[in-house]
Amino acid sequence: MGLTIGVDIGGTKIAAGVVDEDGNILATCKVPTPPTPEGVIDAIADAVRTVSADHDVEAVGIGAAGYVDDKRATVLFAPNINWRHEALKDKVEQRVGLPVVVENDANAAAWGEYRFGAGQGHDDVICITLGTGLGGGIIIGNKLRRGRFGVAAEFGHIRVVPDGLLCGCGSQGCWEQYASGRALVRYAKQRANATPENAEILLGLGDGTVEGIEGKHISAAARQGDPVAIDSFRELARWAGAGLADLASLFDPSAFIVGGGVSDEGDLVLDPIRKSFKRWLIGGQWRPHAQVLAAKLGGKAGLVGAADLARQG
Repeated sequence: MGLTIGVDIGGTKIAAGVVDEDGNILATCKVPTPPTPEGVIDAIADAVRTVSADHDVEAVGIGAAGYVDDKRATVLFAPNINWRHEALKDKVEQRVGLPVVVENDANAAAWGEYRFGAGQGHDDVICITLGTGLGGGIIIGNKLRRGRFGVAAEFGHIRVVPDGLLCGCGSQGCWEQYASGRALVRYAKQRANATPENAEILLGLGDGTVEGIEGKHISAAARQGDPVAIDSFRELARWAGAGLADLASLFDPSAFIVGGGVSDEGDLVLDPIRKSFKRWLIGGQWRPHAQVLAAKLGGKAGLVGAADLARQG
């Protein structure tokens, strides 16, 4: 199969792109994410028509945040879009006249990194995305492993603290409450409130108040040596690395690929994640260690991965 289209559905925008078999994006467009479930489907179709106008495309892959069924056709549950058993494949196919494959967005991003990014050269890779929440994907034996019902690799909702912090999923103590962009902001606010004298740079980048601290401020402050910002990244990394050690016990991959907005800070966050991973890896002094690698494709991973999964049918 030649050219395919990848679609990445975000909370504020929908991105679509024509992708060739080498993972190169030939044309793209972005449209705002509509507020209604049916509006999102129409927007996807409009984006597909726009990018395919000057290209002969053969299929469409869609990355959606939520549970996707084992047939890669129906979104069982997507909290941010309010989809419940949404027949996304059929509805988009009817509108665009092309074969459609639907995949969880974190799975699509993992596949993109495995095929065209940091995972090249590895047969067994576990990907995690440290964004607002925490997502993931499993590639074992060169295959994307989705589980019997299609909803595997929801790593963010592994409970790491019994009766811990309330998660948006309704459970308590989920991993993403301790290792995510949202967690990073919480750590920084707690520390800045406790020791504002150690957060002068951080507070100065915002509006001067603890409540005004945002993720971008923490990143910038850490690069300038702000103690609270640096310590907040270390706390996130401690939880992230410990979680990777648990995943190593489950899957024994040759590499972990860390993507998402938090990972854009590079070694500022990856080095302490590696140290935490080494610290918590059971039998670590006697066994081989998986590499912990930074994702390479950035925000393009989901789009490229979805397009490639569509190519493979």
